Amino acid sequence: MNSTAPRVLVIDDEAQIRRFLDIGLRAEGYQVLLASTGEEGLGLAATQSPDLVVLDIGLPDMEGHDVLRELRRWSAVPVLMLSVRDAESEKVKALDSGANDYVTKPFGIQELMARLRVLLRQGAKAGEPDAPVRYDDGSLVVDLARRDVFLDGAAVALTRKEFAVLSMLVRHPGRVVSQQQILRDIWGPTHVQDTHYLRIVMGKLRQKLGDDAATPRWLKTEPGVGYRFPAS
Repeated sequence: MNSTAPRVLVIDDEAQIRRFLDIGLRAEGYQVLLASTGEEGLGLAATQSPDLVVLDIGLPDMEGHDVLRELRRWSAVPVLMLSVRDAESEKVKALDSGANDYVTKPFGIQELMARLRVLLRQGAKAGEPDAPVRYDDGSLVVDLARRDVFLDGAAVALTRKEFAVLSMLVRHPGRVVSQQQILRDIWGPTHVQDTHYLRIVMGKLRQKLGDDAATPRWLKTEPGVGYRFPAS
């Protein structure tokens, strides 16, 4: 095993899931740490410095949300939550608690691996020196330092709210940003339930960027939860 390979900590009380992920992750070249309880997982997170944590919500000794809150007191390690609970409220709760992504069981291993790769890239970039954020895929250019947006070479005029929402998504590529987080940060804490404000702004953004809601290129909707901008 390559000692420089990313180290993934899996915290899940289901032996079959741990074994499944252990085999799948090792086959992709990752180092793997396994824990069956929240307490064991927090201990490994504190002593083994994982590069990423896969955390189940339902654990025998404590809720995964509690594990996440404790972890976030001293670590910014990327966390992907797993759960059989597919309610929108559970996903929102996980994301608002500090999770970077959320996957519902049962899940496909290839999708999970793709999401882990995105989170690992985010973690690596988080350790780099701060630099002006610029997104450029050859069609859409978003320059956050200059507050400029171009589509196929033509300037796109955005309102302050439209640019603020786009900027927030661009700063978290590949990550689901919850509706409540966007509303809290941009409209203020008294507007976290005013999702119609956000829907109107997203509709105008899609129109100006020519982004079809049915087959989005940049502004992907996670129904009832939030939005995701593609990782570069």
